[in-house]
Amino acid sequence: MADTDYRVERDSMGETRVPARALWGAQTQRAIQNFPISGIPMPRGFIRALGLVKWAAAGANLDLGDLGRVRAFAIQRAALEVAAGRHDTQFPIDVFQTGSGTSSSMNANEVIARLATEYAGGSPVPVHANDHVNLGQSSNDVIPTVIHLGAALALSESLLPALKELIETIARKAADVGETVKTGRTHLMDAMPVTLGQEMGAWRTQLEDAVTRLQSCRPRLHTLAQGGTAVGTGVNANPQFAPKVAALLSQETGLDLRPARDFFAALASQDTAVELSGHLRTLAVALMKISNDLRWMNSGPLAGLAEISLPALQPGSSIMPGKVNPVVPEAVTMVAAQVMGNDATIGIAGQSGNFQLNVMLPVIAYNLLQSIEMLAGASRTLARSAIAGFAVHVRQMSLALSRNPMLVTALNPVIGYDKAAAIAKKAYAEGRPIIEVASEMTDLGEQRLAQLLDPAVLTRGGEHGGPGKGEG
Repeated sequence: MADTDYRVERDSMGETRVPARALWGAQTQRAIQNFPISGIPMPRGFIRALGLVKWAAAGANLDLGDLGRVRAFAIQRAALEVAAGRHDTQFPIDVFQTGSGTSSSMNANEVIARLATEYAGGSPVPVHANDHVNLGQSSNDVIPTVIHLGAALALSESLLPALKELIETIARKAADVGETVKTGRTHLMDAMPVTLGQEMGAWRTQLEDAVTRLQSCRPRLHTLAQGGTAVGTGVNANPQFAPKVAALLSQETGLDLRPARDFFAALASQDTAVELSGHLRTLAVALMKISNDLRWMNSGPLAGLAEISLPALQPGSSIMPGKVNPVVPEAVTMVAAQVMGNDATIGIAGQSGNFQLNVMLPVIAYNLLQSIEMLAGASRTLARSAIAGFAVHVRQMSLALSRNPMLVTALNPVIGYDKAAAIAKKAYAEGRPIIEVASEMTDLGEQRLAQLLDPAVLTRGGEHGGPGKGEG
């Protein structure tokens, strides 16, 4: 690249060359050179939240009389453009950077300052990255604020709506096919019968509980470190700056945001991010379970359970013609595995709060936002491309159920465990229905046996009822 493709920028460490068309300045350029590690930039949700924080900071400084109208409005215009994604290519710094995220924070300050200087009319009203865009702030309170705000927005706008869709899809499907009685399974072995609605109702309950867990941490997630500045004391920030920033962000996002009750804790720890990640891991576990249930139920078509057929979405083999695989549940299980790994990373990073600052903030932000967005996408895909359209093989379920030796469990109170076990063994060995063998080995009579062994009655706990939830 020719020398004329660069311009010279200056910071406290001296001069450095910056690509001529870049909006960033010297500190961003140094970070690009210092961290050629993964090639992974900070995610869109992080940049969006960073832009919103800079927008709110300028508004708060304007209201407090610490920033003139021309500069403040120019900064806000530029910051909203950053938040909207208009300048994402100007944020190239690697995730694996300075642990405070100072490089990304200055990246935003420099890009916004350059844009705002242009919007403010140029040299007569220059906008400085530190003196104006970063007024009353430190990277040490901006980045923790961005982590909370970015995660809160992703949770509210993406993951919770996706889970609502998945829960509603399961409920609709259960209403259509839920009365079908099938063989229950424990240890992957035949067990007492259940309805498909009861099985799907358990999925629904897992997901409803996941939503409750995620919502439970929102009061802590909605608290912001902004106002603590460098170490938590609030040095160089107006005492009213923090509440004004929180109020402006609340107005802009629709979230109920407020300053942290302890800025020292907000800077030094990332306990809320660790908490949220734990709930995301729990959701990943639930999605893994649901997906594996679907894979087993779909297994076959001849040598597996073949209780359902998932929608055929793509050819399943490059060598075996006609093969169709459960690709969506497989993809969801991989998402679940990734989220579990992300949670381990966030847990380790959360321990790195050395005295007044956590120094693994960028990797916490990256993994937390990735987990939220992947779980949202996986939930929507599972709902739309797997659960909504699977077909039920009622005949296959009924055939397996009629030969299920575990039906004999219903005879225990009448003939005793040992006699029931003998009937089950004989029925299994001879491949005959339980009711046939029981009629030969007991004097209960076919009518009484039909009452005791009715699979539909057994799904309700048998003659004496039971504690099951029902059809979800």
